[in-house]
Amino acid sequence: MATERTYIMVKPDGVERGLVGEIVKRFENKGYQMLALQMIQPTKALLEEHYTDLKEKPFFPGLIKYMLAGPVVGMVWIGKDIVKVGRRLLGETNPLASNPGTIRGDFGIDVGRNICHGSDSPANAEREISLWFPNGVVHWNRAHVQNLIYE
Repeated sequence: MATERTYIMVKPDGVERGLVGEIVKRFENKGYQMLALQMIQPTKALLEEHYTDLKEKPFFPGLIKYMLAGPVVGMVWIGKDIVKVGRRLLGETNPLASNPGTIRGDFGIDVGRNICHGSDSPANAEREISLWFPNGVVHWNRAHVQNLIYE
C-alpha cells in the first residue's frame, strides 16, 4: 500500500478555542495515523518560510500577525491519500463555503481565521514537515490495525 504524509496545523484561533482534540479525533476517526504532534510559538522567520508562496499577496502581513498571536499545534499524519483527504476533512479555505461536517464548516466563520492548515501536495507536505519538525518524526507501524483499515 502506498502511503503519504501530510502536515496539519491548528492555527492560533483553533488552539485558543480548544479545538485541537476535536481535530485530532476527526483524523483518527477516519483511520489515519499520527506520527508527530507539537505545540510551538512560531517565529516570524518560520512563518515567512512556511508561507513563502504568499509573500506577494496583500493579505500577507495580516496573516503573519494573526499567526504570531498565539501558539500553533503542528501534526504529521500518514495514510493513503492523506493530503487530499486531509484537505477535505479541513474544508474550504473560506469556512462559509465549507460543508457541514468539515472542520472549517463546523467551527469557522472568517477566511482570515480559518482554524487550521493542511498541506496542498505531497511535495509541500514533505517541505512543511521538515520545516516544522527539523529533528524528524517517529515512524511506527500499527500492524494489527493497518490490516483492518486498508485492503
